[in-house]
Amino acid sequence: MSALFTPFKLKDVTLRNRIAVPPMCQYQANDGFVNEWHQVHYAGIARGGAGLVIVEATAVSPEGRITPGCAGLWNDAQVEGMAHIATRIKAAGAVPGIQIGHAGRKASANRPWEGDDHIPSDAPYGWDTIAPSAIAYGHSLPKVPKEMTLDDIARVKADFVAAAKRALAAGFEWLELHFAHGYLGQSFFSKHSNKRTDQYGGDFAGRSRFLLETLAAVREVWPQNLPLTARFGVLEYDGNDEETLAESIELVRQMRARGLDMLSVSVGFTIAETSIPWGPAFLGDIAKRVRNEAGLPVASAWGFDGPQLAENAVAGEQLDLVMVGRAHLADPHYPLQAAKELGVEKPTWVLPAPYAHWLERYRMAR
Repeated sequence: MSALFTPFKLKDVTLRNRIAVPPMCQYQANDGFVNEWHQVHYAGIARGGAGLVIVEATAVSPEGRITPGCAGLWNDAQVEGMAHIATRIKAAGAVPGIQIGHAGRKASANRPWEGDDHIPSDAPYGWDTIAPSAIAYGHSLPKVPKEMTLDDIARVKADFVAAAKRALAAGFEWLELHFAHGYLGQSFFSKHSNKRTDQYGGDFAGRSRFLLETLAAVREVWPQNLPLTARFGVLEYDGNDEETLAESIELVRQMRARGLDMLSVSVGFTIAETSIPWGPAFLGDIAKRVRNEAGLPVASAWGFDGPQLAENAVAGEQLDLVMVGRAHLADPHYPLQAAKELGVEKPTWVLPAPYAHWLERYRMAR
């Protein structure tokens, strides 16, 4: 049996294999509401055979959207559309997950194919941004955010809690907190973007506080028997990698103590001037170190699309789950193709029964 196609159990949730579809923003929502595009998109991918499908970054507040086209769960009316998505994912045999987050200083941006740059605050569909400190990301995102007050911090933590409750009401069984990619959670932890001198800045404890408090607050409302996970950038590739990674692993240990069940290992992306060694499975050894030293399961989504790379990552205990994104967009039946390439006997078993029946019948008739 291929390691990639063994089941994976976390809390009371069992995935049919180790292949997961990570959050991939579609930028097609209207005022945070998902629509028919999302229904078709997620149902199509889920029926391809992945064990877990995580719905795209979903904002906990209007100001937390990356773009005006981002999905949201900041009001109860948005639950119905998300519930339809969760139902369709589950009907196709996958576990329905969702990622919730706040974009911080990277919010109020145009969609990628419309510039991927900041929308002026006084322009239609633009808004003011917030962050730990009044420091712009720069480059195509020059807008200087407002430095968050303690009241702002308390409000955003409450927004995460409310969104988690709505995700549960919608029927999702796997929750991921977006603490990566230079968005709000990551920017609190990073020395590049957090210059605060109060209890939410400065030393390691201060820079960790927002993430740990938000996680703990969400854990109180998210059922103990369902996975609570996070995506987090454990290093920046900014020349301080060893120091950052050591701090990140300690933070992950503290997250685990507060109820984190799994980490999706990523890069910080809080600054543009980095030397990221892009390449196949380039985070594999880093993820394994996090897994071993922090003592919890890990996943990653960078460069593991090749079936043999994915197989090696699981068999070599680098990853517990492999997040396969763009390959699923190119072919929703990526798991079937991966099973064939890895020599899995009767690979059609990874598909829903009606598909497997007809494909097997066709094979026998040839």
